[in-house]
Amino acid sequence: MFKQITILAPGLLGASLATAVKDRQLADRNVIWARRAETRVACSDQSWCDHVTDSLEEAVGEADLVVVCSPVETIHPLVVRISPHLKKGALVTDVGSTKSLITRYCHTVIPLGRQFVGSHPMAGSEKSGMAHARKDLFCGKTCFITPLVDTDEKAVEAILRFWKELDMEVATVSPERHDEIVAHISHLPHVLASVLCSFLSTKDSSWGNFAGDGLRDTTRVAGGGAAIWKSIIEQNREEIVRAISQFENELQSLKSAIANSQSFDILNHLKRGKAYRDRLRSSQ
Repeated sequence: MFKQITILAPGLLGASLATAVKDRQLADRNVIWARRAETRVACSDQSWCDHVTDSLEEAVGEADLVVVCSPVETIHPLVVRISPHLKKGALVTDVGSTKSLITRYCHTVIPLGRQFVGSHPMAGSEKSGMAHARKDLFCGKTCFITPLVDTDEKAVEAILRFWKELDMEVATVSPERHDEIVAHISHLPHVLASVLCSFLSTKDSSWGNFAGDGLRDTTRVAGGGAAIWKSIIEQNREEIVRAISQFENELQSLKSAIANSQSFDILNHLKRGKAYRDRLRSSQ
């Protein structure tokens, strides 16, 4: 699809993306930029890296597609830095877990003749770093594309095709709709898992030795990096607060049913939850 793809910040997603691009021959050349010297050294030994540099100007100057894979709070600053060095016709996208602020900020700094189209591949993990990279990380997962009303249609089509070439199911929504959706299906579950673990940490530490798979499965995502998730939560604050408020109403309803021995209501909560979980299983 491209002569050169440049990936900025090769963590789990960036390195997995480079591996998948190389495996599927989507670019003649993979160029990697990493801020840390030790990361650049590690990349230079990888078969999926054709060239690694510490110069952003060099990294993006000949790129047909630039994918920004850094934490959400650094995506816009990086796009600001690379914008003057993009060649005409270059496409820029990202993998950020929030989209409203990122998409609108980046759209305003990209010069004419270049295009920014926001992306969010729902393919993360509680693990981080390029050591955990996998070429199949994106296969069968959903990727959101979040163009603005005035985003060039050909640019949107190119980004959409790119993610589809990685065997992803692509959904095109507005940045605001994206943030509402992921606040409920991604950010809220992480918050709940983290709060549950935080609460249990105040109890007898030996209790954890008796935990079965249920607790481990329920709280798996709480193992994600705290600093990364702090930034995600702050960028999607309003939608997450709304999701928490709605969840509190549901939890209070169940609490009341339990306190008042309302067996029918308790059963309804459990049945409704099971039905939703069963639908998730069938969609995997």
